[in-house]
Amino acid sequence: MIIGREKEKRELLGLLEREESQFCAVYGRRRVGKTYLIRETFNYQFCFQHTGVAKGTLRQQLTAFRNSLVAAGMKCAIPKTWMDAFELLKQLINQSPAGKKVLFIDELPWMDTPKGNLIGALENFWNGWATARREKDIVLIVCGSATSWISKKLMKDKGGLRGRLTNRIKLVPFTLRECELFAKGANLALGRNDVLELYMIMGGIPYYWSFLKKGLSVAQNVDQLFFAETAQLHDEFEALYATLFKRPENYLKVIGCLSDGRQSGMTRDEILAKSKLTDGGSFSNILEKLEECGFIRRFASADTKEKNAMYQLIDNYTLFYFLCIKKNAFRDEHYWSNTFTSASHSTWKGHAFERVCLQHIPQMKAALGIAGVQTNVCSWFARRSGKQRGAQIDLVVQRADGFTDLCEMKHSSGIFTIEQDYAKVLQSKMDAYRELSNDKRTPHLVMVTTNGIARNSYYNMVQYEITLDHLFAT
Repeated sequence: MIIGREKEKRELLGLLEREESQFCAVYGRRRVGKTYLIRETFNYQFCFQHTGVAKGTLRQQLTAFRNSLVAAGMKCAIPKTWMDAFELLKQLINQSPAGKKVLFIDELPWMDTPKGNLIGALENFWNGWATARREKDIVLIVCGSATSWISKKLMKDKGGLRGRLTNRIKLVPFTLRECELFAKGANLALGRNDVLELYMIMGGIPYYWSFLKKGLSVAQNVDQLFFAETAQLHDEFEALYATLFKRPENYLKVIGCLSDGRQSGMTRDEILAKSKLTDGGSFSNILEKLEECGFIRRFASADTKEKNAMYQLIDNYTLFYFLCIKKNAFRDEHYWSNTFTSASHSTWKGHAFERVCLQHIPQMKAALGIAGVQTNVCSWFARRSGKQRGAQIDLVVQRADGFTDLCEMKHSSGIFTIEQDYAKVLQSKMDAYRELSNDKRTPHLVMVTTNGIARNSYYNMVQYEITLDHLFAT
């Protein structure tokens, strides 16, 4: 059963109703459910389906392609080139019954080996044959987790495939609400605080959620998934980056810097200095690919130059790995249960909750009653320089109706209380924004907490509060 994804399902099924042949790319983070969505939507009925081989040679890729042709009912030898392979696919299609012919090629980026000329052969197949058929009956769906590859080779291609995609579908992780529905469908007795904690660990990745077992507490589930000797996801971190990037070492250096650096993020120069990587196009490419794959975000202050942009680690699982899994030096199989009340656990929760809020901007805007108001959502920071104070606000919502919401995000197991010291911090941030930003709108302080704010003498400085229930809205 597919949870959510209604828009994506309609778009996929709509491909069958078009008069012309269709070429659709489905892309998104590894484990987000792309393959499952496509197979379920089309009820596993394909004229041809194939999956690339992870880190396979050209020979291995072509052998696997031949095997998929055989599975579809065609007898043939192993092709020597991709041009030969697509010629065989043409023969299979010509032998198929009349009607729409859905071709599904999964993990297409894996098939692009050095000197294999996959793109040239695909271009020839689509431009020279599929779109030229009188029947106009081809629906080609390609899929891949290497988002940067899909973007560069298909969506931004400057050659024969330029502008040839008729549809592109980016599959994003589940929201909190969709994870709640997933848990309900799996008969997991989880409250919203439970769902939040699991989301802060695994994000909205359906594959990870599928391993949860009913009858276990959150801590027990986390232990059996990540810390037990036979944990299903114990080695997920290495696999996650190794399958996306051909040489993951330098990508991991950047990720490592951002995990060890300031919670607020780091500039490009700071990452270079700490990682000891060489500046240049290859480094820019690393940052771009990590951003396209959803592991990091780049943000410039609302009123500073782009060159001063900050980079921040935003992938929930990666943050959890560095702050929790990697620190389990003694291989405690009950690490999560044993550290549940520790200071490090609380620190991780604070960092992770901010990430979750940043992943639910539409829900927050709806809570503020500005879902239909034009907004500029950004971050703002001012570096300390001489007598100038430094300040950072991770979420700023500049509104077309003349107000700006300055959002502070705080995780708390109970009602959050604004104490005197924290009230001074909040006031200092507000004053710095008024003084140092170029924003002439009226600033409002918005508090985003799990369970609301205590009504004490400092409560009135808050213009609006958003709670966990708001983040669970559809």
